[in-house]
Amino acid sequence: MAAVSATATQSTKQAPGLEISPAGSDSLLLKLSGAWTLANPLPSSGDFEEALGTGESVRRVAFDTAGITEWDSGLLTFLLKIESQAGERHIEVEPEGLPEGVRRLLQLAAAVPPKATHKAEKPRNFIAVLGEQSLAFFSDAKATVTFVGESVQAFGALLRGKARFRGTDLALVLQDVGPAALPIVTLISFLVGLILAFVGAVQLEQFGAQIYVANLVGLAMAREMGAMMAGIIMAGRTGAAFAAQLGTMQVNEEIDAFKTLGIQPMEFLVLPRMLALMLMMPLLTIYANVVGILGGAVVGVNMLDLGATQYFNQTQTALGTEDFAVGLFKGSVFGVLIAIAGCMRGMQSGHSSAAVGVAATSAVVTGIVFIIVTDGIFAVVFNALGI
Repeated sequence: MAAVSATATQSTKQAPGLEISPAGSDSLLLKLSGAWTLANPLPSSGDFEEALGTGESVRRVAFDTAGITEWDSGLLTFLLKIESQAGERHIEVEPEGLPEGVRRLLQLAAAVPPKATHKAEKPRNFIAVLGEQSLAFFSDAKATVTFVGESVQAFGALLRGKARFRGTDLALVLQDVGPAALPIVTLISFLVGLILAFVGAVQLEQFGAQIYVANLVGLAMAREMGAMMAGIIMAGRTGAAFAAQLGTMQVNEEIDAFKTLGIQPMEFLVLPRMLALMLMMPLLTIYANVVGILGGAVVGVNMLDLGATQYFNQTQTALGTEDFAVGLFKGSVFGVLIAIAGCMRGMQSGHSSAAVGVAATSAVVTGIVFIIVTDGIFAVVFNALGI
C-alpha cells in the first residue's frame, strides 16, 4: 500500500501535518505533527478516506502523536471524523497513541448521545406500525407485572417486619396525600355534586319529581363519582409528584446509591408512598361523598325549594350501607393503582431532566387509564352480582 501524506500549506514551522502509512498487513498508522489548532488550516479527513479506499483489508487504525506541539478542539473534530469513517467500515480505532487529554474528551463525546434531529420519516405501512405498537404494549405490560411483583414482595417484607424504611418518610407522605389534598378534593367534589343535582333537576322538574334529585346525587357520589373523582385528582396531583420525585432521584443516581448500600429502593422509597395512598384514599372517598352530597343539597334547597331536612332524609332513605361500601372498596383499589402508576413511572424514568417530565406525564395518563378501566370492570361485576 502506498503511503499517503498531506501537510497544510503554511509557512510557519508549527503547521499541522498528517502522514498516513501502512503499519502491517491490515493496519494504518496516522502520524500527526505540528500545531493542531483552529488558528491553522487543518488537513482534511478525505486523505484518510482515500487511504481506506486503496486498502480493503484494513482492520485497525493507530496513531502517532509524538510530533504534536499543541492542540485544541480542531484536533478533536478531525479525530471524530476519522472515527466516524472507520466505524462505517467496521474498522477498529486504537486511541492509545493519542494524548491522554484527547482520549478523555473523545470518551466524553462518545458517552453523550448526539442530539436527535427531526427528520422527515418515510411513511410506514399499517402492519409495521401495528407490530411496533404491539411490541411496546407487551413490553410495558411485562414491566408493569414485574413492578407489581416487586411491590408484593415489599409488602411481604413489611408483614414479616423486615421492610426497611423510615417512619418519618411515611408520616410526610401521609400529610401530603391526606390533609394537604383536602382543598382540591373539596372544590372538585362540591362542584361535581352541584352539577349532578343541576342536571338532574332540569329533567326531574318536568315530571314534578324534584325530590329524587337527592337520590340521584347520593347514589352517584357514594357508588361512583366520589371514588372516581378523588382518584383522578390524586392521579394528577400525587401520582405525578411521586413520578417526579423518584425520576429526579434516578437523574441524580440516588437510587443507584441505595442499591450500592444494600438498601432496597422498593422498600425504602416505594413502600411508604403506596402505604400512604392505600390508607388515605378511603378517607378521601368518604370526604368526597359528603362534600358532593352537600353540593347537591345547595341546588336542591335553593333551586328546587326543597327543605334541608327533607333533602337529607330522602338521601338517607336512598342510600344503603352497601352503596358506601362499594365506594370505599373502589377508593382503596384506586389508591393502589395510583401509587403503582406513579412509582412505576418514576422508577422507569431516564437519566435526564426531560425524562422526568415524561415520567410525570406518563404517570398521570397511566393512573387515569387504570382508574377508568378498573371502574368499568367493577360496574360489570357488581351488576352481575346484584350489588
